[in-house]
Amino acid sequence: MLKTRSFLRTVILAGILAVLLAAGAVQAAEAQPAKSLYDRLGGVYPISVVVDTFIDLLLVNDVLNANPAIKAARERVPAAGLKYHVTALVCQQTGGPCKYTGRGMKESHAHLNISEKEWQAMLADFRRVMNNYGVPAKEQEELVAIVESTKKDIVVRK
Repeated sequence: MLKTRSFLRTVILAGILAVLLAAGAVQAAEAQPAKSLYDRLGGVYPISVVVDTFIDLLLVNDVLNANPAIKAARERVPAAGLKYHVTALVCQQTGGPCKYTGRGMKESHAHLNISEKEWQAMLADFRRVMNNYGVPAKEQEELVAIVESTKKDIVVRK
């Protein structure tokens, strides 16, 4: 009888201990904030590599270059400066420490008369670059959502 009581106490104590440990693990998991998109992308260096390739693709995109306003802007704005600003913007928008200091999307794109067709060409290049660099699907969705949030300020409604 004593062995049975001792065994039951041990089982009950083990059960209580297991519940307490599980509760502690849940609290610890809840206490740790989820990683930012910036951190999940690996920080500013991987972001800058993707932006570099993306801008290089945009510079030779025939659909975009058919727009005379875009073509003229490319001749005025150095690619390196554009890459710097886009990297800073992506870094900031994904939760990183960078501060974007360029003009707003509406102001910097208003004179370019960007059409839906040109927007879609840009998105296709963006997706291609993310796929080429193995950006995971979840992070791609979040990045595209960030880009899409700027569409209203960039694409001219006709």
